[in-house]
Amino acid sequence: MRKYELMTIHRPGLDEDEVRSRVAELESYLGESGAQVKDTDLWGKRRLAYEIDHTTEGYYTVLAFDAEPEVVEALDRRLSLSDEVLRHKVFRPDS
Repeated sequence: MRKYELMTIHRPGLDEDEVRSRVAELESYLGESGAQVKDTDLWGKRRLAYEIDHTTEGYYTVLAFDAEPEVVEALDRRLSLSDEVLRHKVFRPDS
């Protein structure tokens, strides 16, 4: 397994409880896929560095997890199709 970090920006129209619920769904999905979630960091609502689809704010979240590359590919596809996620980025931190 490899170490990954996932940063997501959820739409500001959601309330904080809904964002927590969506993050819990991501953690559950990763667990069911054989990944191990190490840490979850909810940053809350913040101003975006630049406007995305006429949106200036979003809920930032960072997940640290260990997974196989196939799991990350499936996760990337799932997040790309989600209307609630403005942007996401999966990367491998320096080991």
